[in-house]
Amino acid sequence: MALRARFVSIAECGEVRGTAVVVDVLRAYTTAAWAFHLGAERILLSADTDEALALKAAIPGALALKDSRPYDGFDLTNSPVQLKGHDLSGRTIVQRTTAGTVGAVAAKAAEHLYCASFVCAAGTAAAIRESGVREAYFVVTGEGGAADEDRACAEYIAALVDDPAVDAPPFLLRAEASNAAKMMALRVAEKTPGVDAGDVAACLDANRFDFVMRAVEEEGRLTLRAYN
Repeated sequence: MALRARFVSIAECGEVRGTAVVVDVLRAYTTAAWAFHLGAERILLSADTDEALALKAAIPGALALKDSRPYDGFDLTNSPVQLKGHDLSGRTIVQRTTAGTVGAVAAKAAEHLYCASFVCAAGTAAAIRESGVREAYFVVTGEGGAADEDRACAEYIAALVDDPAVDAPPFLLRAEASNAAKMMALRVAEKTPGVDAGDVAACLDANRFDFVMRAVEEEGRLTLRAYN
């Protein structure tokens, strides 16, 4: 039986139970995946800037990461390319972004909560397949649920659950042509801080990593960890 995939927006995901996959391609969950690859132990997901800074202050050695322009108290940008210059071995990251982390917090009542992008699509699909569930909710975080880069990635993951040999390029082409990718190019042209010219390509590097990122409540904090 094929996976029954349901696609919802952040506004619609509060009542989601069972399995939920929160998708943010450009750039939250691409950057998060790179953070794990660079050695981060865990990522605390926050929906609020002040809360993120408070979490950072409460955890010795923690680093805070935010999207958009640099902000006082935040150490890292939401750029996967700029992140590559950091050694994050054993570090705790507190991540706050406008769509991705907000979506995860909104969907935290799900029994199995994954955060995903193209770079860990196959790993995410494998985890869903191995769990044996036949229905999953995909939270399309961008543009109020209309972001085609997130929808394309969600559809790709859903397709991979049923057929691991599904080709990525048709889905990647949609993401490359998305409004978010065009906006990223504009920000690069404007030399906006916290954005790198290589970010879009890094976000479209399908299955760069073989792990899955799963979020669970740990001591009252929504915590993202990577599992092989």
